[in-house]
Amino acid sequence: MDSVFYVGTDDGVSTVRSRDRRSWQVENHGLEGWSVPKVTVAPSAPNQVFAGTRGDGVWVSEDFGAKWKKPSYGKRGPGKVRALAFDARNNRLYAGCEPIDIFVSDDLGASWERLDSVWDVPWVATVTYPAAAVEPHVRDIVIDTEDPNTIYAALQVGYIIKSTDGGKSWKLIDKDYDCDVHTMVLDPTNPKKMLIATGGHDHRLGKTKGRALYLSPDAGETWEPLAMNFTQEYSVPLTMHPRDPNVLYSAVAHGQPGAWRARPETGSESVIIRSRDGGREWQKLETGISGSSKQFPEAIVIDSEEPTCVFAACRNGDLYTSEDGGDSWMSADAPLSHVADLKLVHA
Repeated sequence: MDSVFYVGTDDGVSTVRSRDRRSWQVENHGLEGWSVPKVTVAPSAPNQVFAGTRGDGVWVSEDFGAKWKKPSYGKRGPGKVRALAFDARNNRLYAGCEPIDIFVSDDLGASWERLDSVWDVPWVATVTYPAAAVEPHVRDIVIDTEDPNTIYAALQVGYIIKSTDGGKSWKLIDKDYDCDVHTMVLDPTNPKKMLIATGGHDHRLGKTKGRALYLSPDAGETWEPLAMNFTQEYSVPLTMHPRDPNVLYSAVAHGQPGAWRARPETGSESVIIRSRDGGREWQKLETGISGSSKQFPEAIVIDSEEPTCVFAACRNGDLYTSEDGGDSWMSADAPLSHVADLKLVHA
């Protein structure tokens, strides 16, 4: 059985295939010219992949990325897409946008409903983003694993909003964690337990006790900082093991990407970290690869078929793989570049 990566990049989507998880070849590349921050795969159809473009809505391929179509062409729908989430129980697709908006589709992207209720939260209109080329946006969306009416949306530098009625109404969650939420993860065995990876915005301003990672045991009502044994305060990837929710992987870095560029010798100064107790304690994983801390792992994925196999893909295209759950790593021969998102399937 082949392993197949769908790679969202700054220039479209690549389908990259391997038979041995070490050497990879580009099989298809589509949506050239579009930035694709997020890709998601239909849970029961590995050949069906959805791509959120930053400017032309959601596209779909049903043949592993060989051909693409926009099912909602000519209809109202999302434009600049920054987040995608698939609710497999209802065959429902969510898209989070820039500027802040959330759309939902019950027909695999053929038509979309805008959740206008998001703007009933007064806070949403006040969210700003400190970069001229980027507007405030939805960075991530997750759906409760037991109750699909409970939805969380992370707003870049704008905390989290939560709905418990399928998006009819929302409330702001804005206490005791960093406002710059990049990634949210729910424990499928206990969906009240949420972990988040953040950009460290409030830490750098001295506004929060935590740094990059946080945990809520009660569906966002209270929060506690994690991984405080590391000085790095920036994170994006946060991955929970598909068979054991106590095992998690992340990567943390010093400062934002602008700071990395100002440090050409050391770059992000990042480390890959792992928890085996649900996020309470974290340890640094030694890659043993020279210069690996300079580049930042934008995505970490676990092979569901080989649960001790872990991949870490850096923004510049470097791919590291571990066959023993992160204890040791090697560089993989993979033609990746400008990695924004990564999903793994088997075919």
